Amino acid sequence: MVALLSLVLYSLGLLQALVAGSPVPHAVVPHYFQTNPITPRNLTAATLQNELGPLLSIGTLIFGPDSPDWANATDRWNKYTVPDIQVVVVPAEESDISKIAQVKYCNQNSIEFLARNRGHGLSTSLNSFKGLEINLDSLGAITIQEGGETAILQGGTYAGEVIETLYAQGYVTPTGSTACVGVLGPTLGGGHGRYEGLYGLILDTIVHFNVVLADGSEVGVNETSHEDLFWALKGAGHNFGIVTSVVKKIYPKGADTWHTHAYIWAQDKLETVFEALNEFHTSDNGTTPPLMGASYGAIIINSSISETEAILSFGFNYAGPAEDAEKLLAPFNAIEAIWEGADDVTYPELSGISQDTCAGAQYALSSTMTLKYNATAQRLLYNHFNEKAALYPELAVTALLWHEGYATAGLQAVDPYSTAYAHREENHLMLFDVAVPVGSNLSEAATIWAKEAQEIWNAGQPDRQPAIYVNYASGNEWETLESIYGYEEWRLKKLRHLKAKYDPHNRFRYYVPIIAHN
Repeated sequence: MVALLSLVLYSLGLLQALVAGSPVPHAVVPHYFQTNPITPRNLTAATLQNELGPLLSIGTLIFGPDSPDWANATDRWNKYTVPDIQVVVVPAEESDISKIAQVKYCNQNSIEFLARNRGHGLSTSLNSFKGLEINLDSLGAITIQEGGETAILQGGTYAGEVIETLYAQGYVTPTGSTACVGVLGPTLGGGHGRYEGLYGLILDTIVHFNVVLADGSEVGVNETSHEDLFWALKGAGHNFGIVTSVVKKIYPKGADTWHTHAYIWAQDKLETVFEALNEFHTSDNGTTPPLMGASYGAIIINSSISETEAILSFGFNYAGPAEDAEKLLAPFNAIEAIWEGADDVTYPELSGISQDTCAGAQYALSSTMTLKYNATAQRLLYNHFNEKAALYPELAVTALLWHEGYATAGLQAVDPYSTAYAHREENHLMLFDVAVPVGSNLSEAATIWAKEAQEIWNAGQPDRQPAIYVNYASGNEWETLESIYGYEEWRLKKLRHLKAKYDPHNRFRYYVPIIAHN
């Protein structure tokens, strides 16, 4: 029973608010996006300490691979994503970032720079990077502003500390659902989480960005200042600058506890479960009941039940008392389960359930988004999963088909034209994920498994074009810019126009790039 509970807790919090990915590079790069024809310098920590160090605030750290801080500062969740970091700079103040990036240093010396918060960006496009990492770990201030309607979050904050800090003072705000993941990384690509049914995506709660542009200039971005960039930062923000801090809406915390209810079902209940999910996610005026913040589910092997047949592990999170939640969950309580369990926890406790998922590995991934679940496609996926698990038992240990279903009323209340985020009509996020054992020859097999899983999901909605959540795009060759940033022609046209305006030399081209490296 302990093993079953561990699986459910693992499944409930897995992979929330992960960020990023990349499409296939374009064959032709406009001249105004081409980088300067200067050979990059071979960076060393000693060189930067001498040349850049005197310009920066006291407390700023500059170090190389021989530092004991190196491993932690450059670690990444997906070990297949390995940017070539030569030197790390940890700025002590926000103002240091512009000094690092400004023309007279990085730009003038043709040094590429990459901002890092928590290292959960999973795009393999990051592998094309070589240069200086600007590590934001020291920029973690959280300041509630007078009046209690907004808070200032610095660029290095992460979900756990934001949730706990605000909650202790009676507030909440949308973040990703896993405590270890950063806040601003997910924000720039959208930011799904348990509060989007009430307040929208994370990006919908940002009223002001402080940004360092590619030339090192510092700008404030909001509805009345650089409003075109404000639009772009909300959904394609990784392409335009380094966000050093934001002003973000906060809200009274509401209910003292969240009710969680988790189920494990056998495969013979698959069609019943997914049909019930479809009805549930449209039961409140066409959407999920707003206080039912999320349902998270996995098709996964649990060896304590069966080593050859996957099970369905699903959990629901409700912002309120058990009595109210269980009324909504009656259709699922009526489905005979192998195991089920319920609890009532505070919101910080809920976000901490998924901490075990923060450990990194070599992940093969694919993802898609859908309006509803196709039970026939889910059966095909289930059978395909078992077939692959039998062929590759080493992969079966960690493989899962992940399903996220959020309350969407707050998300869909926002004008879809008002931000660069292109997928407000989608209701569900799906992700295939498997950790490839180090030293094995299973990378190709895992990638094929990921591709085939995505194809089956997409075949379940044949009248729709594939959609990929920006923060779950992984850099697979079959991903397209349109599937990530939207199929309306005007969207990519507008984004490219803004790239030419704000980043004419394409310095920010390593993370879900609109224009990839030439």
